Amino acid sequence: MSQQSFRSSAPDNWTQPRPHSDPTLRYMRYGPVQPMDQPGFFARLFGRG
Repeated sequence: MSQQSFRSSAPDNWTQPRPHSDPTLRYMRYGPVQPMDQPGFFARLFGRG
């Protein structure tokens, strides 16, 4: 049997995470934080949510 290994010069995303971004820059790029579940039609209509 032969021993073959795979090597890549590109860094792995798990070992090289993205650097921390400033909250102001993040807001300018993506906008305000959105809720995970959007309120329904009646909740928006009657001001709940």
